[in-house]
Amino acid sequence: MTGAFTHHGGRLAEACARYGGTAQQWLDLSTGINPNSWAPPSGVAVDWHRLPEPEERIFLETVAAHHFACDPGLCAAVPGSETALRLLGRLIDLPNLHRPPCYGTYAAAFGRAIALTDFRDLPTRATTLIVGNPNNPDGKTLSRADLTALLDHQQRQGGWLIVDEAFADCDPHGSVAGEVSQGRRLIVLRSFGKFFGLAGLRLGFVIAPCDLLAELRALLGDWPLHNAALKLGRAAYADRAWITRTRASLAASAGQLDALLARHGFRAQGDCPLFRLITSPDAPALFERMAQRRILTRPFAEWPQLLRIGLPADQEAFTQLEQALA
Repeated sequence: MTGAFTHHGGRLAEACARYGGTAQQWLDLSTGINPNSWAPPSGVAVDWHRLPEPEERIFLETVAAHHFACDPGLCAAVPGSETALRLLGRLIDLPNLHRPPCYGTYAAAFGRAIALTDFRDLPTRATTLIVGNPNNPDGKTLSRADLTALLDHQQRQGGWLIVDEAFADCDPHGSVAGEVSQGRRLIVLRSFGKFFGLAGLRLGFVIAPCDLLAELRALLGDWPLHNAALKLGRAAYADRAWITRTRASLAASAGQLDALLARHGFRAQGDCPLFRLITSPDAPALFERMAQRRILTRPFAEWPQLLRIGLPADQEAFTQLEQALA
């Protein structure tokens, strides 16, 4: 196994080069992206000839803020939440705290990264604490009470709490996006691509106090998003019927994946229906065995006993995974 597969999911071209086959022959379960993506209605047209209008961005942020249940004036659209993390690292410029296992950019985005073993060990100085909720890769969630306690601590120390809600669309009840306000040192990140299954659109949101958003917008410049992201994002967040159906179908598919893994001796971990984490001393060998059968999963260099498995798209994909595990 090479380091390419342990850095991010979705390295399908490298998988083909190493193990053979074409991209169409592979079952890619290496990401936490909805395999059944939202499809734009026929009436949504993208104008590629002109530059994006500021009003289009405001329309998108207003519709998205309604979906997030937050103040539209505190919501800024960005070209992906990963980009937002790196820009926030520059703007805030405080030591970064995170608790592994977690998304790798949490450490990479800040120059001074400190790994915690327990959130009860927070230092008594100004820092930026980043929490994934649900967390990637283990899918664990923190309660609103736990997040409030972390925010209170960071507020007293003059630091920040960043809650990465990239996977929160599947179950919005744990979101703290509506808690962001002026004077609170709370930032919430949201991702469009995971739940809607359109990661290539590169669309995310930062929900934060106005002064920080103003600095972020200045760094992003006049045209941070292309017209497709503005138009399609707005239509998707307004599609309440699709959102409701998808939340139900993802939960059902995750239950099917749990049962499949259990039949082969694996206990699935995680509260996010888009992926499951399994622990096994044979995880590296399992990754290789699956890859030989044209199934790409997500291994981890720092935690070789872990393997993340994304949600299969349909019954054919479930059958392919079942046969490979057997």
